[in-house]
Amino acid sequence: MSLDLHKDFFALFGLPRQFGISLEALEAAYHELHSQVHPDRHAHLQDVDKRRAMQWATLANEAFTTLRKPLTRARYLLELEGIDAGLETNTAMSSEFLMEQMEWREAVEEACSASDGAELESLHQRLRQQYRSLIDSLEECLDMTRDHAAAAETVRRLMFLEKLQHEIDDALEALEH
Repeated sequence: MSLDLHKDFFALFGLPRQFGISLEALEAAYHELHSQVHPDRHAHLQDVDKRRAMQWATLANEAFTTLRKPLTRARYLLELEGIDAGLETNTAMSSEFLMEQMEWREAVEEACSASDGAELESLHQRLRQQYRSLIDSLEECLDMTRDHAAAAETVRRLMFLEKLQHEIDDALEALEH
């Protein structure tokens, strides 16, 4: 196997290093690579070659998992650009977004307290729309304007929305039981 373990995830799958990628092309490239490096194909080889196949399969899985989701793909692109957005620790957000976060949280808490499934569903839908809008914004920041600072803030916003989405999902599930 003469594959380079040091390729970035985009190069690994022969994709352009950009946010806007074809998920179909990603999936096809993943399946092609995975069929070449799957450890079962190399079970008859020496231990060193089996380990190398396992490394490749692990890398292919990690790369696919990272690139198929917009948020992890954006975080990875920022990382490739040498940008440590401090996503978990950097809470530098615009006051507008902080206020918006508080409003979202209050609305979710009120709906949960009232066991209002319809309101939680409505919040869920609005959240999905905002998420899609931010994904579009992220593509513009990363692929067109190359504004990494704005992309990093958008990623932090998306992380908040994703977390809130999970909280709403959990609240809806709790109401069903």
